[in-house]
Amino acid sequence: VPRNYDPALHPFEVPREYTRALNATKLERVFAKPFLSSLDGHRDGVNCMAKHPKSLSTVLSGACDGEVKIWNLTRRQCIRTIQAHEGFVRGMCARFCGTSFFTVGDDKTVKQWKMESPEYGEEEEPIHTILGKTVYTGIDHHWKEAVFATCGPQVDIWDEQRTSPMCSLTWGFDSISSVKFNPIETYLLGSCASDRNIVLYDMRKSTPLKKVILNMRTNTLCWNPMEAFIFTAANEDYNLYTFDMRFLESPVTVHMDHVSAVLDVDYSPTGKEFVSASFDKSVRIFPVDKGHSREVYHTKRMQHVITVKWTSDNKYILCGSDEMNIRLWKANASEKLGVLAPREKAAMNYNQKLKEKFQYHPQIRRIAQHRHLPKSIFCQIKEQRIMREARRRKELNRRKHSKPGSIPVVSERKKHIVAVVK
Repeated sequence: VPRNYDPALHPFEVPREYTRALNATKLERVFAKPFLSSLDGHRDGVNCMAKHPKSLSTVLSGACDGEVKIWNLTRRQCIRTIQAHEGFVRGMCARFCGTSFFTVGDDKTVKQWKMESPEYGEEEEPIHTILGKTVYTGIDHHWKEAVFATCGPQVDIWDEQRTSPMCSLTWGFDSISSVKFNPIETYLLGSCASDRNIVLYDMRKSTPLKKVILNMRTNTLCWNPMEAFIFTAANEDYNLYTFDMRFLESPVTVHMDHVSAVLDVDYSPTGKEFVSASFDKSVRIFPVDKGHSREVYHTKRMQHVITVKWTSDNKYILCGSDEMNIRLWKANASEKLGVLAPREKAAMNYNQKLKEKFQYHPQIRRIAQHRHLPKSIFCQIKEQRIMREARRRKELNRRKHSKPGSIPVVSERKKHIVAVVK
């Protein structure tokens, strides 16, 4: 668009744009209705979920009673139910081609199932069953090859055709809660153990690479699908840590907002944001480079959120919680669903740019950042703010009344790291 930037021609350009930006921000909050629907049908808490690699409308979920359900998101209904395990379904993952999926449970078995429903009169049976020696707590499939990894007392790497693992990776003795393959450098794995370690492995070397020990236990991690060496870990100390695997001495960013243990994390396919599920009954969306969340989702009925997934088209978020429901949310709370007219699109883009231009103005910033929180979370945030302030004050006093240089200043990033072992 040819434009004349002479300020004399547009004497009220900024005030007019400011008013528009203010209105756009207010309307964004008015239209922010992220909750779309809940998928109910499980008879116990939802413990794990998996995305279909090829179909956007298919999602798999496993419950604490050993039941696995396959859902159709467009129809918002369950299309198939399998009684897969005795006891909990601990983990599940789909094969990279989307023809089958794997589940692990408390009954010490790894089972491979067909993605399609059985023919009329056929029994619902797994393709393969592997009987293990120990309980497996997690599973993840290689992104390109017929290889998958399970975790329990150690990380086992399996070939789909064999009933014993190709190799077992271990570093120390402890139960490992989750294992994840890197989507870009596909031979790299990351795992979290309950002795507060995050360990990185290389499948080609069949030995662990290095590990970082944190102050508290990490529940799970997720690799960034766009940057090979970036991963985010969900920790028990209410924070999430984004690490660069080349420099594990300190995290790139510490994401603080949850008021209870963070149980699950999943990246958006763009790699710019991730979603986290927490024991405090809320789901938060964080930009990768920001320390605080841009969005928090909660409902009155939602209990502890155990698992969360960001759909592959970057539009929706799925979360599974204790009270047997899977909830479907919009990733962008005020986004209009359905087909947009060209004028609507243009208006939306224009408003978006205005909001970006004026985002630091106090009035606009206040409206854009305001979120209504449940009373319990609101009170805990307040309490934790007081505790943090008290700790800071104590440290300042200690530094003030001791010999100069005897108490070093430790940055927030380094506070939570105990050691890095190579």
